[in-house]
Amino acid sequence: MSLHISETVERRVDDVYRYASDPSRLPEWAAGLSGSIEQVDGQWVAESPMGRVLVEFAPPNDFGVLDHVVVLPSGDRVYNPMRVIQLGDVSELVFTLRRQPDMSDEAFDRDEAAIRADLRTLKAVLEAGA
Repeated sequence: MSLHISETVERRVDDVYRYASDPSRLPEWAAGLSGSIEQVDGQWVAESPMGRVLVEFAPPNDFGVLDHVVVLPSGDRVYNPMRVIQLGDVSELVFTLRRQPDMSDEAFDRDEAAIRADLRTLKAVLEAGA
């Protein structure tokens, strides 16, 4: 099961993409993923609520693709589809939350709430001029 979570941002798509695709900016808006992040031996390593994780990002692209894989401390890989899409004069961020095997309803609901909060924070940061 997947749930598409979106937030509009009163900024141009290229501005949103440039900011959101910069891994060093994650701690500024993605509390559900990263309290801090640094590049170690060519990999992005984040301290997260789940522990120390690796975050692998889609290569830079002209299509607004912000997909990323989170490698959990267990070694499990969680693929997270994310896009920024032009919506008239504004942008729409879309994150696809995918239910993981054996995930409880409560855990899925917590993930949804965390993603919604992160997208609202990203919106606020961008609309404030980041």
